[in-house]
Amino acid sequence: METQPFPVRRVYDPPNEADGVRVLVDGLWPRGVSKELAVISEWPKEVTPSSALRTWFHQHRDEYEEFARRYRAELEGPEQQDAILHLRELADAGTVTLITAVRDPEHSHVPTLRSVLLEGTLEGKA
Repeated sequence: METQPFPVRRVYDPPNEADGVRVLVDGLWPRGVSKELAVISEWPKEVTPSSALRTWFHQHRDEYEEFARRYRAELEGPEQQDAILHLRELADAGTVTLITAVRDPEHSHVPTLRSVLLEGTLEGKA
């Protein structure tokens, strides 16, 4: 059974052995979750939206495409690119699960980040 590259799970869901490397992709630590219960392997804050962009998005929820464009621009920075490369390298060795606390991961920064991560993989080049 082939797994989807960079699966997404909420931090409030119990950790699963199939998660592999659990990477928190939120800029802030999730409320009400201890580090022990979250079982987070890595927390690369470089790949999270800036505070300014996060604030902008909360005020402009109906402008997702503009948010995604701005977020992609942020991810072009050298520190962000280094972190993205690191996550892709981890994924070459096994499963890397993107962990988030957002209520609706499909309407957050996570799909944009996942898309950027996939662009450097075989699936992203297909």
